[in-house]
Amino acid sequence: MASAAQDVQLHDFTNIFRLSGKVAVVSGGSRGLGLHAASGLLQAGCSKVFITSRKTSACDAAVAALNALPNKAPGAQAYSIPADSSKLSEIERLVKEVEKHTDRVDILFANAGATWGARFDEVDEKNGWDRVMDLNVKGVFFTIQKFTPLLEKSGSLADPSRVIVTGSVAGIGTGSFGESGTYSYAASKAAVLHLVRNLAVELGPRHILVNGIAPGFFMSKMAGVLMERAGGEEALGKSNPNGRVGRPEDIAAAVVFLASRGGGHVNGDTLVLDGGKIHGSNKL
Repeated sequence: MASAAQDVQLHDFTNIFRLSGKVAVVSGGSRGLGLHAASGLLQAGCSKVFITSRKTSACDAAVAALNALPNKAPGAQAYSIPADSSKLSEIERLVKEVEKHTDRVDILFANAGATWGARFDEVDEKNGWDRVMDLNVKGVFFTIQKFTPLLEKSGSLADPSRVIVTGSVAGIGTGSFGESGTYSYAASKAAVLHLVRNLAVELGPRHILVNGIAPGFFMSKMAGVLMERAGGEEALGKSNPNGRVGRPEDIAAAVVFLASRGGGHVNGDTLVLDGGKIHGSNKL
């Protein structure tokens, strides 16, 4: 038998969560969870972070704020490439624009998403269903598909490329009914979390790891109305086992972990970021 002294390993914990020189693409990166993640990726050492969302002005403002960060690596830069991730032609254009700046992508954070809330009898086809599904499910799948060649160029057995998908606790538990019924959103998030499990098996042998995150309540433009209807940030925090709602660094740290060497043996999993709320109830 090996001795304890023989089994003890030296670990490079100084750099285990560093992303030095990595290239990242963040869809839905102009605000909210995407912007929090992009900030974390740059501060963890990424050399290039591409920000995309539908609105040009929002992308440009986000990139300006990111490039003003004082602690990013020398020469590191964020780039603004507006695109509508619900349309295949726009995703293909996005890939071509990214290719003008790099020949590889190490990290893809597929975060673009939309929601729609209404009473069950008032949900309409175009806005209440198709718009949400097109962006949250179809857009996520084809964003990953079209970026796979660039991810494959970077990935190796020792250092796989990473895909991280934003799901939601709404895709795991139940809740948000009545006037805030988010039926299409919840269904779409359940779909992409299952997509994560399937793509992990498909892309793992191609040296691309695929994982999801399932945030609970984080204050953002998209979640703000629902949070207010549920009693506000303070009340929601008090109802959580850990006594608070999500903070920006919670998202940034989770994405950096999954993108780093520290997350190198995590594949096809979903990291729930809700302070334990979902475990205490089957409702969100």
